Amino acid sequence: MSTPILQFGTSRFLQAHADLFVSEAMESGHAIGSITVVQTSGDPTRAGRIGAISAPEGYPVIIRGLEGGTPVERALRVRSVTRSLSTAKDWDEVTRIFVEEARVVLSNTGDMGYALVDGDGVNGVPRSFPMKLLALLHARFRGGGMPLTILPCELISRNGEVLQRLVVDLAGRHTPDEAFISWLTKRVVWGNTLVDRIVSEPIEPAGAIAEPYAIWAIERQTGLILPCEHPCIKVVADLTPYERLKLHILNLGHTVLADRWMREGRPEAECVKDILADTAIRAELQQIYRNEVVPGFRMHELGDEAEAYVETTLERFGNPYLDHRLRDIAGHHPEKIVRRIIGFRDWCPGVPMPRLSAIADR
Repeated sequence: MSTPILQFGTSRFLQAHADLFVSEAMESGHAIGSITVVQTSGDPTRAGRIGAISAPEGYPVIIRGLEGGTPVERALRVRSVTRSLSTAKDWDEVTRIFVEEARVVLSNTGDMGYALVDGDGVNGVPRSFPMKLLALLHARFRGGGMPLTILPCELISRNGEVLQRLVVDLAGRHTPDEAFISWLTKRVVWGNTLVDRIVSEPIEPAGAIAEPYAIWAIERQTGLILPCEHPCIKVVADLTPYERLKLHILNLGHTVLADRWMREGRPEAECVKDILADTAIRAELQQIYRNEVVPGFRMHELGDEAEAYVETTLERFGNPYLDHRLRDIAGHHPEKIVRRIIGFRDWCPGVPMPRLSAIADR
């Protein structure tokens, strides 16, 4: 069994996004192959997911929502994951697959996935994801240095470039070999990507419930290898408009609502659709979009696109079939404020943003 796609992270998001796309593409012969999924956290509470995600019968993904105003519900089986491992227990096998089989590497390691650990190194099993990736890349270089495409799916602006700079810097300090560093920059493709799908609930031990809307935008560059062809995958010349719209409209809206939910001590199980049933809160969010967000996009000649995306976003927020809990959105709230709100304000100097600034400066 050979798996040309190696995925770091077992998140329910990837289960209902990239893994689902590859599964559907495999059915029509439009995928480069199947996936090995690697758990990087070592979290024992997710041990059951490791085996279930690669079960021969696949795992379920349920798509629920509105398409053109019409309710839809589709029950799917994802069978693209044929092997699942853990860096804590299977490091040697992960290394072998990375060196010998992988053509495309995916990652979704959470909001703090690129954080480093003091005293971490490339010997043994590194603790942080960037150091794990450096050790694996160094092993691949020593094993022949075949080209590789890395497609990070973390919600970080220019995520491929950010990850490349981080790993190259670590290489300069931990594996100072000019030939290796040259290979990292010339033979490894670090893709900038944007992912967008609301995956509201897990299905235990593996699987998820998600909305119909989905996009995976990948910035075009020489040598790029895609894991599959799929209608939801868009290869684009410039990722910036997609990135800004998603980060500063959908994600920003989530953070605005989560901030209100935390400040007011609202019900623990409250969902996005529930809080927006409050007409005053919905009106406030609409005012933020209309008076602060869209003018910022107009400054960058993206006003029409922003208005259309706001309309789509509000419809997605109101999806009656998804229980997208605010307590989940509220995780790592300070970091999200920096990226989603303060980052938008910095991008649009001179545009009045009183409501957003009240959240940012609190």
